[in-house]
Amino acid sequence: MEGSRTPLLPSDLPESTSSNNTGSANFHAHGIRGWSGIQGLKKRGHGSRSWIQIDPLGNTSVVELDKATIMRHCSLPARDLRLLDPLFIYPSTILGREKAIVVSLEQIRCIITADEVILMNSLDGCVVQYKSELCKRLQSNKDQSDDLPFEFRALELALELTCSSLDAQVKELAMEIYPVLDELALSINTLNLERVRRLKGHLLAVTQRVQKNISWMMTVTWPRCT
Repeated sequence: MEGSRTPLLPSDLPESTSSNNTGSANFHAHGIRGWSGIQGLKKRGHGSRSWIQIDPLGNTSVVELDKATIMRHCSLPARDLRLLDPLFIYPSTILGREKAIVVSLEQIRCIITADEVILMNSLDGCVVQYKSELCKRLQSNKDQSDDLPFEFRALELALELTCSSLDAQVKELAMEIYPVLDELALSINTLNLERVRRLKGHLLAVTQRVQKNISWMMTVTWPRCT
């Protein structure tokens, strides 16, 4: 990242935010790299969402941030942040920008910079696993030299977990499909045909998602944050 940043401490927040126990920003005193120039975070319901910040040492903090703050901090256009909106469904995408990488892979939606990951806060299993595994890897390797830059390590894990999730979905469908096909071979009826049709639709949807992921991964130019 270009330029220096000052740590974001609880005193940087408006009084109403730091005094509210519900929906407030939680900060861990572990040296989380902060955000400069934040003037009054908006309350939930006024465009703010809950995000998880993860630094290169594996320390985390939960903060409430609005789109304007993220756009200023990461130098991102508004259209890039639409990919992270949980209300919309977009194909898996990775966008490389000058100061950040925008990642939207299945349920893992985050912004990766040279010195932090800003992860959409969610109770989804993939998101929880990504946060837990990334912190574990960063903390276990903090005393070891690693040639792979921080942002690539974060991106690598997102891709790894996405592939594992898709693979698990395919295996789950396969375990469900084979018994149904066996029943169809023994008895061709409306119920069995409907079950096969439904499972075929699920399998086709997963296959298309996998093919789309492979196609753009083969053509994308992998970015490096500055």
